[in-house]
Order: sequence, then C-alpha cells, then structure tokens
Amino acid sequence: MMQELHVESPEQLTTLCAAIRESKWLALDTEFMREKTYFPQLCLLQICNGDIAASVDPLSLPSLEPLLEIIYDPAIGKVFHAGRQDLEIFHHLWKRLPAPLFDTQLAAALLGLGDQIGYGNLVQKLLRHELEKGHTRTDWSRRPLDDSQLRYALDDVIYLGEIYLKLRDQLAERGRGDWLREDFDLLTSASTYVVAPETAWQRIKGRQRLKGLQLAVLQALAAWRENQAISSNRPRRWILKDEVTLELARRQPTELKQLERIRGLESGTLQRQGTTLLKLIAEARRLPKDQWPVEKTPPVRLDSNQEALADLLMCGLRLLAEEQKITPSTLASRKELERMVAGERELDLLRGWRKSLAGDRLLQIFDGELSPRIRQGRLVLEETCSNG
Repeated sequence: MMQELHVESPEQLTTLCAAIRESKWLALDTEFMREKTYFPQLCLLQICNGDIAASVDPLSLPSLEPLLEIIYDPAIGKVFHAGRQDLEIFHHLWKRLPAPLFDTQLAAALLGLGDQIGYGNLVQKLLRHELEKGHTRTDWSRRPLDDSQLRYALDDVIYLGEIYLKLRDQLAERGRGDWLREDFDLLTSASTYVVAPETAWQRIKGRQRLKGLQLAVLQALAAWRENQAISSNRPRRWILKDEVTLELARRQPTELKQLERIRGLESGTLQRQGTTLLKLIAEARRLPKDQWPVEKTPPVRLDSNQEALADLLMCGLRLLAEEQKITPSTLASRKELERMVAGERELDLLRGWRKSLAGDRLLQIFDGELSPRIRQGRLVLEETCSNG
C-alpha cells in the first residue's frame, strides 16, 4: 500500500529523504503560480517512487537542499508528464536540470496514444481511473492547503509512476526504447529555458503580419519589455500587451499625441513610459537595413503544383503513421511538409527517429521513388516502377 506524506518541517523532510534515497526512479510534479509574476513561484513539489508519495511544501521549509541532492542524483531516473514548465522552475531556482529524464507525454505520443495528451486522459486510458478535476484553478500559494487539494496534488505523481513503467516497457517491446533520447536531452538542456531579450519578438503572435523596418521596431520594443518584466518580476502583458506592441511596431508613432491614439495603451503606461517608447521606436528606425531582423522560418508560399505535392506527402505521412500505430502530428505538421516541398531539409522530420520512421520514406515519395497506390480498396505505399 502506498505511504503518503505531507512534508512541511525539516524533520519530515529528513524522514522523506531517508526513505527515497535508494530509489531507481522518482515521479515528479509541481504546483506553481505565475499569474502575477514573470518567473513561476513554486508552491508545492510532489514526489513518488512507487512506495511513498509526498507533497513537499517549499513555502514552509527553510531549504529543500537535502531533497534536491536526491533529485539531482544522476543514478536516479526522473519522470515528468509534459515536464517543460516544471523543469523551467528547476532551472530558474537552482540553475540546474534534473537528469536523466523520462517524459510520459512524449512517450505516449510515440506509442500512438495521442499527441500532447493530458495527464488525466492518459491515466484514464492506461489505468482506467478517473482523476478529480476540481482544483485546476486553485491558488496554491494560499495556506493552509486542505485535504482535497493535497489529494489532487498527490494523484499527479502516484499514477505517474505506474504510467512510466507501462510506457517504458511498451517502448522496449517495440524497439523504441532509445528513440526519445534526443527529445529528453533537449528538455534537460539549459538553453531550452533561456529567453534572450533580443529574440523575444519571435514569441509574439501576429508578428508575421509585419515586415522590414516594422520587425526592427518590434524587436526593440519586445527586448525592452522582456528586460522590464525580468527586472520587476512581472508578467510581460503588465508591461506592454502583445497587441499594443504589434500596433506600435506597425504605426511607429513619433510623438506623444500619436501614442495616445494607440488602442489598448493604458494611460499609466503612457505617462510613465511614453517618452521611452518613442525613443526606442526612433532608435530602431535609424537601424541600417542589414540589421533588421528576419523570420527564421518565414511562411512558405507554394504554387498549385507544390500544394498538390504537399497533399501527396500528407497522404504518405498518414499511411506511415498508421503503419507504426502513431499519430501523424507526432511525426510532422502540414507546415513542415510544405517546407520540405519548398526545398528545406533542416527539419525535425529529417532528424533522429522521425527520419528513420518517416522522413526518409517521405523523401522517396518526393523524389518519385515511392507512391501511394490503391490495393484491394486500401491505400498503400509501393516502389515506383521504372521504365528504364
């Protein structure tokens, strides 16, 4: 029977650490708040090794160091579900990332259980258990936490360990045990969690509608906003909303009266930062053309024949995904296939396990060496016969 603990004193933490120190793996999850801050505030850390499940309260403890020594032990595997946000907390607070790592969401996709499947759905699919959903909007920073909140939090790791063991075994049975190594390595790379202010503009939705000098202004405004958000630990949107940042880059006002006409620009921001915004815009407008930023992957424009080729590749992708019992979106998106048709080859589809599973064969379709054909009412991929 699973032993359950709530840890909120150094003595309880010592007891927990002694009990899990020799674990082969640890299932981990966090509860955090971020609505009013730039950096996530860790409010609860859940951990389970299959025998013991614990909710650890970092707001009540002077230090988590004894537990961190175990979590960062490279001899112990760490299990997360969709762990990127959890790992961002580790990187921010302790400047290190726990490894080796196993992410059950990525593993589930590789086994055809659904692309970006949620934890609750995965528990239901694999364990036939329905999880409580009543605390998704909980303020985890408030104390005390009640029993139902702690039950909800512990469930996030109790079943995670069971899921991990099932997925690990299924991957091994299919010969896919090492296929996700590159994906897991990316999750444990510090560069994944570092946002350089000068590249912050690339995260703004709607930037594709801007071009040339407008992008230079957007880059300057987004970098300033990022630095302001970091230094004050406030959400970006509190500094300047995305839609306002885009409109400033598009219209490029040169005086305060023009700034006042920007829809959504709050009066307080205008009073405090109006002069700064105008200065940033003016400086960006003076940049020489060769210093204007450009999209790394600009939208691909295909002619009608290329669109048809992309359709053919999409057909091939679905066939290959069905053959491997995997969701097509796990392998590639329609946009990635369009980029392949346009001549790009630096694609995730053409790296690692995706290349072996589908990328090479899709290139064969593109090169005319393979083609979809109808056999007994079913679509199959066959080698193209040569007349030579």
